[in-house]
Amino acid sequence: VIGVVIGKTDVRSFPDRKNIGSERYTFSFTIRDSPTYFINVNSWGREEYIRSLSESFRVGDCVVIENPLVQSKEVEREEKFNPVTPSSYKLLLSENHSIVKTSSCYEMDTKLLSLLHLPVKDPQDYYSLGDIVANGQSLDGRILNVLAAVMSVS
Repeated sequence: VIGVVIGKTDVRSFPDRKNIGSERYTFSFTIRDSPTYFINVNSWGREEYIRSLSESFRVGDCVVIENPLVQSKEVEREEKFNPVTPSSYKLLLSENHSIVKTSSCYEMDTKLLSLLHLPVKDPQDYYSLGDIVANGQSLDGRILNVLAAVMSVS
């Protein structure tokens, strides 16, 4: 699978249920290979492997993923913690079988770079900040998608 990384989480650890007293590490990222399709990638393993993998690329890099495990996603559970994707699958990376290589998007396909700036939501599914201010009471308690741009940071 070849795509541009459009999102990435920090490395997290959880107690290992099988080996009491030890921890398992994880992080996730989302790759996109066309305007319509993008998929979440999860990786679990030893701290050294996960930290090394996470530090090997960043958002905006193009990656080649070899030998991922393709799994059906559990929609209710998956989409609480990961971006909603149009695919009913996710990719799982294994320390023993999977490889992630970074490459220049220019070398692979310059079209991949343009995918980095496309919204992942339907353009009709956003509220502007003005709409939220004007209709705040009627929107109370609802989950909203907001499309905004940062003008400055100070």
